[in-house]
Amino acid sequence: MTKIYNQQEFKNLRKKLRNQSHDVVCEKLLWRKIRRNQLGYKFRRQFGIGSYVVDFYCPQLKLAVEIDGATHASDREVDLDKVRQNYIESLGITVKRYLNIDIKENLSEVLNNLNDVCKLLE
Repeated sequence: MTKIYNQQEFKNLRKKLRNQSHDVVCEKLLWRKIRRNQLGYKFRRQFGIGSYVVDFYCPQLKLAVEIDGATHASDREVDLDKVRQNYIESLGITVKRYLNIDIKENLSEVLNNLNDVCKLLE
């Protein structure tokens, strides 16, 4: 069986994304609140699934969390996100998306929603 998680060939890409993400502020805000089992589950940051890298991943729940900024609004990006999400979901992984603006302006609401999603997937 081919390894699909955190493939070695994408290690440098994952590291680059962790350090130079397109909207580091929102990602860091959310990461500070979900790392170290703060929601009761272990999340990993910039986790490889196939040739894709998701912002956050909880292996226990098979939950990928994506943060979408303004670049995800173009027609091309929407189509690419659909292909990416379909692939990830084909592996039995749930994908939950949040907008940057929601994280900036309503972080507690995002965390409550994410917590509810986690409970549903238990």
